[in-house]
Amino acid sequence: MQQVSGDKRARRRDPAPSRLAYRANRLWLTPGFRFLLRAGLPAALTFGAAAFWFAQETNRQNVIDTIAEVRRSVEERPEFMVKLMAIDGASETVAADIRALVPIEFPITSFDLDLPEIQNTIEELDAVSRADLRIKPGGILQIDVAERLPALVWRRADGVEMLDRTGHRVAVLNARSDRPDLPLVAGDGAQFAVAEALDILNAAGPIKRRLRGLVRVGERRWDVVLDRGQRIQLPEVQPVRALEQVIALDRAQELLERDLTVVDLRNPRRPTLRMAPAANEEIRRIRAIEFGTED
Repeated sequence: MQQVSGDKRARRRDPAPSRLAYRANRLWLTPGFRFLLRAGLPAALTFGAAAFWFAQETNRQNVIDTIAEVRRSVEERPEFMVKLMAIDGASETVAADIRALVPIEFPITSFDLDLPEIQNTIEELDAVSRADLRIKPGGILQIDVAERLPALVWRRADGVEMLDRTGHRVAVLNARSDRPDLPLVAGDGAQFAVAEALDILNAAGPIKRRLRGLVRVGERRWDVVLDRGQRIQLPEVQPVRALEQVIALDRAQELLERDLTVVDLRNPRRPTLRMAPAANEEIRRIRAIEFGTED
């Protein structure tokens, strides 16, 4: 009887899981594996199906056309359309140059306007110092322009142009006579010393009626050119002060009314006067009379 009971227990099913079932159960308890089955596998299947669908050229083109159509329908809504351009702060000539430089066909959607690029293009004009762009309600492209103000005329070897106070070119002139109201400077490097030139011109107010202009010499100093062929050669350092001294002498002793050609102040410690040829001849004649050597 005991032997029979032992055989029954031996044939009874072992309740412990098999090795494969145990490993599968442990794998299922891993969070990463569960996430892979619940999210990763569906995503992979979806991506694969989408990739297969997009692999067809017809399907791709249909999607592209649909997106373009939706985008265009939004961009061309009335509130996004620009109908005209308004330019403020510019002269008629500059405004015409801007319209020629930025040929926009209206109406146009604001999404097709590259405002920073348009601003850079406008500011490349010599006469424009700054340009501010914005789109105003009502579909108006508003352009506010700050023009450069010409301060003087610069005569170069190859032409004449106007410069502002910073030495930046404002416009090219056909002739000096186009702007007789502006002072004249000449010489290489004059555009880099406009501020100093303006200070000298301001100091030359008392002799303004005789002033013809300034000449930059050696790209380091100025000559003041007067009528009657007179010239004041200023030093590199403190040219305004040197000119004021000459003007003071002229007021006191009518220095510039004499028969001089050059007042040389390049060395402020040793100013030099150069007489006109006729004056030199007269001086030699007077000395000859004094010494009794005249023929």
